[in-house]
Amino acid sequence: MKKREYMDSVHFYGRIWCLLALAVFIMIPVAICVHLGVWPEGKVVLKGLGSVAILFYPTAVLEVISYTPLLGAGGTYLSFITGNITNLKMPCALNAMENAKVRANSEEGEVISTIAIATSAIVTTLVIAAFILIFAFNPNFKTTISEGAAALAFRQITYTIFGAIAATYFVKHWKIALFPIAAVSILLVFAGTIQIGILIFVGVAISLAGAQVMYMLKWV
Repeated sequence: MKKREYMDSVHFYGRIWCLLALAVFIMIPVAICVHLGVWPEGKVVLKGLGSVAILFYPTAVLEVISYTPLLGAGGTYLSFITGNITNLKMPCALNAMENAKVRANSEEGEVISTIAIATSAIVTTLVIAAFILIFAFNPNFKTTISEGAAALAFRQITYTIFGAIAATYFVKHWKIALFPIAAVSILLVFAGTIQIGILIFVGVAISLAGAQVMYMLKWV
């Protein structure tokens, strides 16, 4: 299959599955309302949506702009359908491309990223299914992992994953990393509750600008 045909196929099926996923998400509250015979008033829905949309809608747009160059088309569709992009899908894709020694914006990177994210989604589903079975047959298991050392370990998973991935990139490209690290750190000091999507977009933009400036000055 030619690259153009492959990309057309990715976008065609990606859009279909995104629309189907969106329909399923919407049908859940609709099904609840139908079952209970209770419907919220339109003005109440709009009021609640307004306070949320003003923050999350711009973040959603910025996430697409930030993630797509890193994940590729297929990986982006899969990630936004299955979710948990920042904590799981993106680290898996970046690590797979790093091990395969391919660029994120290459044809090889597109394929590797899609396979890595698909594998991640399958493994996540299997792990969730396994834990559901464990909880069903061992109710005390929840207490075991929510207390003591196990609980502390679970709270550190995200930081260890990102720390390990970031360290390899920082060591290889420490000059380019200086600008985004400094900018993001300053931003967090003054706006610690900023959304992760906006934070990533700012980091990517400053990283590109900083790299361009250093290239022009022949620092890299």
